[in-house]
Amino acid sequence: MTAANAPRDKYHAVWIIFFIMGLATLLPWNFFMTATMYFTSRLKDGPHTDGANQTLNGISPSVLEAKFNNVMTLCAMVPLLIFTCLNSFIHQRIPQKLRISGSMVVILVVFLLTAIFVKVDLAPLPFFTLTMIKIVCINSFGAVFQGSLFGLAGILPASYTTPIMSGQGLAGAFAAFSMICALASGSALQDSAFGYFITACVVILLAIVSYVALPRLEFFQYYMETNRSRPADEENKMDLLKKEGSPEKLPGAAPAEDEAGGSVFSIFKKIWPMALSVCFIFTVTIGAFPAVTVEVKSTVAGGGAWDMYFIPVACFLLFNLMDWAGRSLTAVCMWPGKDSVWLPVLVGLRLIFVPLFMLCNVQPRHYLPVHFAHDAWYIIFMIVFSFSNGYLACLCMCFGPKKVPPHEAETAGAIMVFFLSLGLALGAATSFAFRAMI
Repeated sequence: MTAANAPRDKYHAVWIIFFIMGLATLLPWNFFMTATMYFTSRLKDGPHTDGANQTLNGISPSVLEAKFNNVMTLCAMVPLLIFTCLNSFIHQRIPQKLRISGSMVVILVVFLLTAIFVKVDLAPLPFFTLTMIKIVCINSFGAVFQGSLFGLAGILPASYTTPIMSGQGLAGAFAAFSMICALASGSALQDSAFGYFITACVVILLAIVSYVALPRLEFFQYYMETNRSRPADEENKMDLLKKEGSPEKLPGAAPAEDEAGGSVFSIFKKIWPMALSVCFIFTVTIGAFPAVTVEVKSTVAGGGAWDMYFIPVACFLLFNLMDWAGRSLTAVCMWPGKDSVWLPVLVGLRLIFVPLFMLCNVQPRHYLPVHFAHDAWYIIFMIVFSFSNGYLACLCMCFGPKKVPPHEAETAGAIMVFFLSLGLALGAATSFAFRAMI
């Protein structure tokens, strides 16, 4: 079977399903982050506490509120990195259907419980503990879901990684837009949070239904069957070469290539430029966004409403919209190619955005001067920064699994997601240093 004989993706059904599942990988976590104000409000001294519970086990609600964002980041990044790494090694031992469908069901249950607890009064410490447990669960199973999904897309043509990345980009934009709508409506935090969590449940449920329908589509069936038959075909070719007594090895052939699945390390050797590139992209992005970018203040005199909407619009919404645009562009343009030297060069050049944002009107500041005070500079930097993040990251994620034989594509996809997660964790760590330097 060859690609020339492949059936058409009727009505782009497979593409749409991968888009929905990409949306489901990040929409839950984006809504969780968007509801941070709701979570911290539940930890304040107020209607959810009484006089006897102002201090519980020596921990006051104000301390829990102050530490919420730091602990939330820790509970998100550490499980994400650990379980993404585990998925790279265990995906051959646990069926793909169980990894993807099981992860989505767990995330759905967690969000249903979160929506229910919006209406239940809890003391600050139990609420804080329960919230962190839910964050650990979401990111642990989300890592397995995301890694398995990219691995599954690696079996299909390279362009089918694009809908996953595009769906993830839309997740951020949708969450940012929801935050702006909540600000404009003046609705209560509880009502907004309940709406966030129920919307996430609907999207996850839609993704589960879509995944159940995926194996019934002829286009998907074709590539799954091709992937199953390819290892045997390649093994037969190797046997034939041995019988012919070929005096030389194939150029660049590694010992692990004789095995049907290939080892994780042998596959990494083939895709390391793409893996390190995607890691560097997200290290730079998360290092600056949102830790530095969210602290920029508008310099428009008498801004009024613009002051309130400046960061939600110019930072969060603009970043996510342009990131989504960059990811989506790879559906029609994939330059530079997977073997081009320009790809790592462009990835490296993104480091310039860190000092550019640091020299914007970040407040408070102690060491560096402000060179780009006007709002227009910040907006221009944000457009190029976010667009290049989406476009280059999507290229790397598309090209990584295509640098190995089809039967190794799922492992390559899992490795790429691990390095993406590693970039997120490194970016979160370096963001403290970047902010402290300003």
